[in-house]
Amino acid sequence: MVVVKSIAPFLTATGHPVSTPLRDVRTISRQMVGHFIENVVPCATLPGEVLDGDVTAVTRVCLELTKSMLDGRDLPGRVESIQAAAAGWAREGIPIDTIHNAVQEGFRLGFDLVITNVISHDHDTTIKVARRLTEAQNMITSVVSAAYVRELRSVVSEHHTAVHSLTSALLGGQSTSTMARECGIEIADRYHVIALALPAHPDEFNPALDGKVVARRKLRRVQAELANRCVGKVLCLLSVDGGTILLPASEFSDAALDGLIVRLSVAARVPVRAVAVSAVPAHIPRAAEQVHELVDVVDRLGGPSRVYRPHELAFEYQLTRQGDARDYLSSALDVLDAHPELLRTLEVYMTTNLQRGPTARELFVHTNTVDYRLKRISQLTGFDVSTVSGICHLQAALIIRKYGDRSHSEVFRAEGEFGSGVECQ
Repeated sequence: MVVVKSIAPFLTATGHPVSTPLRDVRTISRQMVGHFIENVVPCATLPGEVLDGDVTAVTRVCLELTKSMLDGRDLPGRVESIQAAAAGWAREGIPIDTIHNAVQEGFRLGFDLVITNVISHDHDTTIKVARRLTEAQNMITSVVSAAYVRELRSVVSEHHTAVHSLTSALLGGQSTSTMARECGIEIADRYHVIALALPAHPDEFNPALDGKVVARRKLRRVQAELANRCVGKVLCLLSVDGGTILLPASEFSDAALDGLIVRLSVAARVPVRAVAVSAVPAHIPRAAEQVHELVDVVDRLGGPSRVYRPHELAFEYQLTRQGDARDYLSSALDVLDAHPELLRTLEVYMTTNLQRGPTARELFVHTNTVDYRLKRISQLTGFDVSTVSGICHLQAALIIRKYGDRSHSEVFRAEGEFGSGVECQ
């Protein structure tokens, strides 16, 4: 609460209080509101009931408060009335610049009225009047701003909570009709269900910086970009590591999703990876589970920053599931641990689509060196890189190794049922 302190002595001019022109506050407040409508452009767009009600009433309160400050008196309860009105305007969506424009214009009119009571040679009184009017304007502006911002934060928090609850309900397969009405969002017939992976920003590992702050700033940039690009259409649950996004399928094409992830990567300043599938509301929980499993795969494998669809990841997904075949393949490249240059050569050879020239350039070696290393890889692993079967097995082994969480079964370290001659077709 803002306490208005008594100000003394009274300000007078020609033997009368300088506040005399403000005595009929009801008439002056109505005249001021009429002036606002005609001369303060934003005010003219406000609904009539707002102008006739709150605006007129608060103008009268501000005049009473200003008059009391000029007279050096306290008027209890006036500040609280202004705070309540400002909070109501915030909830009704009346722009704060419109309010400030009206306050400023009101004080200009009030100054003109008061100064007519001060004779031209009464210089000291004029200065005191100007100072007290400035103090009154500053106080009222501060009260309005603080109450408006506080209420706006409350409104935003309520909306955020409602949207959060609606998103959680859709992901949990619960009834959403009531929550949708509360946050003013219409449930779409079909959604893009998107699992998002947000890698850590390099600065999160900088010992000179607070990694948690860096991560939160990354998240805020992503949330701001989503809000700007999706304009109230997005439902999301996000953390610094990623999360789930729901977008109406009828309003966002596949190309729009691709572009969105590009923009999110720019905002986050890290390579954002996403997996998307469309689903009706009733099937969102299962769809979300599916895309999160897949985005975990692609994120661990370090794929390019883009939107992936489930059919594109079927091979990688299957290889990362638990099973004896995975256990065997996960140990197939262990023999290369002692030869990191061979493992690196194999990785680059795969990423260059089995092209010797680009592989050599990437590794800064001669193509003959690449040939030699590929031959050694074949000898050590038992998988011939010159055959489709060998390449298939080695690629699968690389995927499993990148995915991590390897469990080596002793059975497959020996001559198990999955020998080196198994075909992958």
